[in-house]
Amino acid sequence: MPRDPLEKTGVTVRDAGREDVVAGVRPRWVALPETVDEVAAVLRVCAGHDLAVTPVGGGTKLHWGAPPERCDVLLDLCCLNAMIEHAAGDLVVRTQAGVTMGVLAEALGRQGQELALDTQPDATVGGTLATAVSGPRAFRHGAPRDLLIGVTVVLADGTVARSGGKVVKNVAGYDLGKLFTGSYGTLGVIAEATFRLHPLPADRRWLVAELPPAQVRAAAEALAVAQAEPSAVEIDWPGTGGPVTVAALVEGTAAEQRAHALAALTGGEVTARPPQWWGVLPDSETLVETRFAPPALDGVLDAAREHGLRLRGSAASGRLHLAPAGEVTAGRVADAVAGLRERAHAAIVLATPYEGVERWGRTGALPLMRRVKARFDPGRVLSPGRFVGGI
Repeated sequence: MPRDPLEKTGVTVRDAGREDVVAGVRPRWVALPETVDEVAAVLRVCAGHDLAVTPVGGGTKLHWGAPPERCDVLLDLCCLNAMIEHAAGDLVVRTQAGVTMGVLAEALGRQGQELALDTQPDATVGGTLATAVSGPRAFRHGAPRDLLIGVTVVLADGTVARSGGKVVKNVAGYDLGKLFTGSYGTLGVIAEATFRLHPLPADRRWLVAELPPAQVRAAAEALAVAQAEPSAVEIDWPGTGGPVTVAALVEGTAAEQRAHALAALTGGEVTARPPQWWGVLPDSETLVETRFAPPALDGVLDAAREHGLRLRGSAASGRLHLAPAGEVTAGRVADAVAGLRERAHAAIVLATPYEGVERWGRTGALPLMRRVKARFDPGRVLSPGRFVGGI
């Protein structure tokens, strides 16, 4: 069909190109709304013409999640890029979804504040929430859903809905913030978000140590409960044998002294700069996230060694990202994921080019999630098939 119905909304529309592919599926058109009302107008037209829509921010994670069953319109939120309000005295910021995390960090930093999420600078606020990406300091400050106190979303029929506000506690109907965080754009389009902030720490120091794999779990547990109160405890392992690099971040008053106290527990060096890999996801077409109780770390390391996986992430809070270290085949990926699920119980394939790999594993809440999808998007026009169970 022609794109006339979309153009009648007044929104800029262009033909999709190769750079607009969503997990291997190429949309027909790209719509670029500039306001929340224009987002709503596009969704109303798409719902009326049964056009499937996938929202996108910076595009850094468009290859994550399952390929959509269909994708007619890529809804690009790059033009919703304003920081609407920064109430510095209340440690609160309200921003549009297309603002990049780097731009937001720079603006907040000028006021001596930060959003403690540690994500890619070119990722957007909306994309960070939609994929629920957590950085190293989630150990101390929480994941995106924990820092989110208000959200504006546009539902499949073009209805604009708001939840929360400029206060940390607010209860009214659905908690849309928690519901939409990590939903991969399958319930609606995140248009605006309000976060609680933290003051920039006076100082930062990192402890970096190399340990044999057999000593990593005990070291991570000791660091996590240490009186020095690290903000993050991360590990990096190339998966080809050799030592595991363990790093811990200490922030605030007497950071250097407290970091040396951590060094007394594990050995290693105290530095004023993080290791190069800090907060960076493994670079690979196939990326797996595993979540586990920290005592299960030994089993995760065993699985990584057995299946040739490199890994990186938080040993203290039980969240690691893994990627193949050598030659990759669909069979190897499937075997590695099965091994991780056996030892860690939860392993999600965030991205892979291979078909036939079970991405999500067993999900006990799937019937409830399907009912929520049916409630918010009965016509299945929002990123259909991208999420758990083909939601």
